[in-house]
Amino acid sequence: MSSCIRLAIAAAALAATSAAGAQETETESQAQAAAVEASGAETTTLETVSVLGTRSKPRTEANSAVPIDILGGEEFHNQPSVDVLDKLRVLVPSFNVSTIPIDDAATLVRPANLRGLPPDNTLVLVNGKRRHRAAVITFLGHGLSDGAQGPDISVFPSLALEQVEVLRDGAAAQYGSDAIAGVINFSLKELDHGGTVEAFAGEHYEGDGFTQQYSAQLGLPLSANGFATFTAEWRKADPTSRSVQRDDAAAVAAAGYPGVANPAQIWGSPEVNDDFKFVANLGIAGEHVETYLFGNYAKRDVTGGFYYRNPTTRGGVYSNDGGATLLVGSLSGAACPRIALRGANGSLLPYAGVGAAVAALPAHCFTFLSQLPGGFTPQFGGEMEDAAFTAGVKGVWGDGWYWDLSGSYGRNDIDFYMLNTVNSSMGPNQPPGARFSPGGNVQTETNFNFDLSRDFETGFTHGPLTLATGAEWREEEFEIKSGDPASTAIGPLTQQGFSIGSNGFPGFNPSTAGKFSRDNWAIYADAEARFTERLLLAGAVRYEDFSDFGSTTNWKFTGRYDFTDTFALRGAVSTGFRAPTPGQANVSQVTTAFIDGELRDTATLPPALLEGLFPGAEPLQPEESRNASLGLVWNSGAWLVTADWYSIQVDDRIARSTDFDVTQAQRNELAARGRPDLASLSRVGFFVNDFDTTTTGLDLVASFESDHFGGDTTYSLAANWNRTEVDDFTPGIISEARIKKLEESLPRTKGYFSVNHRRDVFHANVRVNYYGSFYEDHLDSDAVSIADGGLPINGDSAITVDAEIGWKFPSGLYVNVGAQNLFDEVPDDNPWAGIAGAQYPVHAPYGFNGGFYYARVGFTF
Repeated sequence: MSSCIRLAIAAAALAATSAAGAQETETESQAQAAAVEASGAETTTLETVSVLGTRSKPRTEANSAVPIDILGGEEFHNQPSVDVLDKLRVLVPSFNVSTIPIDDAATLVRPANLRGLPPDNTLVLVNGKRRHRAAVITFLGHGLSDGAQGPDISVFPSLALEQVEVLRDGAAAQYGSDAIAGVINFSLKELDHGGTVEAFAGEHYEGDGFTQQYSAQLGLPLSANGFATFTAEWRKADPTSRSVQRDDAAAVAAAGYPGVANPAQIWGSPEVNDDFKFVANLGIAGEHVETYLFGNYAKRDVTGGFYYRNPTTRGGVYSNDGGATLLVGSLSGAACPRIALRGANGSLLPYAGVGAAVAALPAHCFTFLSQLPGGFTPQFGGEMEDAAFTAGVKGVWGDGWYWDLSGSYGRNDIDFYMLNTVNSSMGPNQPPGARFSPGGNVQTETNFNFDLSRDFETGFTHGPLTLATGAEWREEEFEIKSGDPASTAIGPLTQQGFSIGSNGFPGFNPSTAGKFSRDNWAIYADAEARFTERLLLAGAVRYEDFSDFGSTTNWKFTGRYDFTDTFALRGAVSTGFRAPTPGQANVSQVTTAFIDGELRDTATLPPALLEGLFPGAEPLQPEESRNASLGLVWNSGAWLVTADWYSIQVDDRIARSTDFDVTQAQRNELAARGRPDLASLSRVGFFVNDFDTTTTGLDLVASFESDHFGGDTTYSLAANWNRTEVDDFTPGIISEARIKKLEESLPRTKGYFSVNHRRDVFHANVRVNYYGSFYEDHLDSDAVSIADGGLPINGDSAITVDAEIGWKFPSGLYVNVGAQNLFDEVPDDNPWAGIAGAQYPVHAPYGFNGGFYYARVGFTF
């Protein structure tokens, strides 16, 4: 919940700010430290102050009662990746994200996983305020993320961040829905003068994927006691290709079919155009009240790959009998001759004879083989626009009542497009440039919060008892925008077996377009105190009511005991929940997936539409969780070691069901229910609450600071062991293949060891990353074994190395050069490469593009 704001130190922060008008160069972390000092608390290390998980004084990662990763803004920004998601992947071992080469809308907003749970089980905050979701629902999430609708955190320029805090603990009782796996908070810089300009360029060892990025930041005074910080970034990234020729495309080319590309299908990182990001952070401190305003605007255009359409087999376009004969449509109603594509023994006939037969067809007979004889490979893309702002006031009443009133609005708008494809039911009358606009999705959220807290001196606590309470009202809306007429048209050749809609991603039908919303309100209470000098206890309870499914109450209890000044035990138990989104309950989308060894149209439809037609189709309910953690902390000054065990049980998890075959009778019923656009549908799935899981793991974080090598040298080790087991599910609704992906797709062990050396103007970093073995259900075939039509890949563990050297001169100039994946580590070759052309497993946890070298040049003034 956005009430994470620094309630317990607000008065001290205001006093420090108003009294320090001359200290206009303070950063956000410095202001926090000054506030703590002014309040009489022990001053902590500036770079490691966090307010996550508590409404009392800010904590360091060493004295927190729950595990928190605190990543300084400079360290975070200087990672070789330009995407915030990839930076988190290499810095937080329990955070996973992969390249998404062919996954519909997930190409635009990549799903990320914290502690082995789906993206929408992690709450994202900016300056302590809830971040809105993206409009993308991940339909092809490779088991773990199927059906998730999480926020898009790649819209922030990393230069804008003062620090990133990752709370690795359940926190729904404190912050509300989604905080099952944990919370990520992005704290923005507060600069009232100076700034930075920077250029970044890099390329993969293979000579592709050239990336260029330009950033600028400016801090300005806003009255005598205020600041206005603006950060902008622009990026462009060329696509990559790690592809081989498909076996079927090679066979078609060998038979003489013209125009077959080599490779016919591209597996690689998508092309990113005009990726623009802007963030503003403003604040003015008065004598008793502080006003703040922050927000962002982002837009980008992303184009990714799609599956090759074989000119001898593609159903609904080229053939409807498995490739025996060519699909030929009559434009006049008169009969058309049959044209064989294969001989009596099933072998592909040479194009010379087939092409001659096509050329001899009467004028009223139409086939796509005359226009696209080599087949075609659609391209899927989208234009994303994201905007959000938050405004609020906070201050102190009387003798210590700290309050915070805020409102926020966020909107994520995505318009999809398809290139190089057809609506085959329209025959020869295709749109110019073979471009279709299938429509899009919009997610909007509005939040209002009021938070109140106060410290009370008591006779039974060692220090003050902090009590906090607050209320929140939120509304979220999911909109489906209909596609253009060509993308949804049911053309004149439909009744002759030609498929409708833009092939690969049919447009959203006007009958499915609309806005779907819900609102909720919540109240919470939170208490924290030291009952002895060494014992800290805290508790929270939250009641939340939703307009669509009712109410839920959640609680959390946290404790920490410091046995000595260097050794402590900490732990927490809590309950949590995640509310189903309006998008999950109402989305309607048709896509193409690899099923039973072939490409088939499959749809995700609202459960309410399918009620009574398929088992399990019924209104969605919230997920419910039970979290427990227990950790050890050892902090001896130079050494800091934390080890935290956790267990997360999630019941009634929301995800996309398995696909069901659709009968003609069911198609007729769907048409009667207002969906004639589903006439060519072969498979259907929907969102369902139908399985329970238990995720257990261990996080180990250690660091040692020294004066080795004639400078300041820090050694860091971070590792995560994580295992998810499915406790209960309904066979037939959730498939065995899905279960295996849930349990084995992510590596159970991941970690890194790094050495960071600084001396004068020079610095050098080396990081060794370890990724455990992983399982991939290649092409999401939804089958466990080869005998069942599955394409299993058991990927080996891997070690990669990142290295960087740089110079930061007194003039403000800085230069960094380095390499990510220095030794060009790639997965073993894909054993099923010939089926769809992917050279490597496409969901390896460390990617498949290989080494990437880069240079960063900037100037701070």
